[in-house]
This record gives sequence, C-alpha cells and structure tokens, in this order.
Amino acid sequence: MYHDGVSPAYWLPPALWMLAIMSASSDVGSAEHTQHWLVPLLHLIAPWATPSQLDALHRLVRKAGHLAEYAALAALWYRAFRRGRHLAPRSAATIAFLISVAWAIVDEIRQSFVPSRGASAADVALDAIGALLAMLVATFGWRVIVDRTTTLLLWLALLGGIAFLILNILTGVPSGLLWLSPPIAAILLIARIIHSRHHSNRRA
Repeated sequence: MYHDGVSPAYWLPPALWMLAIMSASSDVGSAEHTQHWLVPLLHLIAPWATPSQLDALHRLVRKAGHLAEYAALAALWYRAFRRGRHLAPRSAATIAFLISVAWAIVDEIRQSFVPSRGASAADVALDAIGALLAMLVATFGWRVIVDRTTTLLLWLALLGGIAFLILNILTGVPSGLLWLSPPIAAILLIARIIHSRHHSNRRA
C-alpha cells in the first residue's frame, strides 16, 4: 500500500516515457537517421510525391512526433497525479503540463551537446502545444475542445476572409474563390448558434 507517495504503477510509466523521449532525441533520432527508413515508408504511402515533397513530409512527421510524444507524456503524468494522488483535474493538468514543458527544455538543452542534433525553441513550443492539447482534453473533454476549436476556426475564416477581401480590393488583386470563404463561414456559424440554442432549450 502507498499512502504518502504515488504507486509505481502511476509514476513509472511517465518516468519510462521520459527516458524514451531522451533516447529518441539522441543521434539515433536525428533527421539523418530517420530519413533512411521514414522517407522510403512515406514513398510507399504516397508514390506520386516528388523528392522535395517527401522531404517536406519527413519534416512534418518529425514535428508531429513532438506533439504526440509530449501529449502522451502529459497524459501519463496527469494519470499519475489524478489517480495516484487524487488531485483535482485542473491541478493535475497544471502539474503535468509544467513537468512536460520542463522536460522539453531539459531535453533540448541536452540535444545542443549532440553533434547531429541541435537545440530549438520552436521544438519546445511544439512540445508545449502537444502537452497543452492533451491537458485541455483531459480537463474539459474532447467534445468541448473540438467544438470550441471549430468555432474559433470559423470565426478566423469569416474575419480573416473579410480582411483579405478588403486588402485584395484595395490592392487590385483578384480574390477568386476567396469570395466564398466569408459567406460559408457565416452560414456555418449561424447554423452552429441555432443548433446550440436548440440543444440548450431541449435540455432546459
């Protein structure tokens, strides 16, 4: 029985995952090494892609890896503090997020001493975004996050589309299909508002 600390069943998985991240950030996980097996795999998936497109996909997959590995790390620490220490969801999420970001910084500093790697503030930001997304889902639920993100993107499409249309009119640049962006975004936003009110009225 573990009363004062967290059972190894909870803290061991995130600790092992931190070691796995550190191992992946060594020379073994460098771009030079991953391109030998990842680029051929991408070529099998997308045989029509050009060499430059495959290189771009290779970089994209590597960056997506940052999001995924730190989302997983934050989720594991969240589980440790939420179930192992029975902390409130927001408290557990905050601690898990801070640990993940701290480890991202430590790992990037360590990479600066590896000849084939290098430290990157952009990678730390990606790691933090991955951890943050995982904690938002853990705290609010994925349905709420998807709903709010969709609403935000629609507002960006509406306001950004209007801004670009005005800019194109002032500069004399044809807008083409961009004219469709604001009205479509507005229709979808109105539909979401009506659906949300109808759902709220049914619950009431």
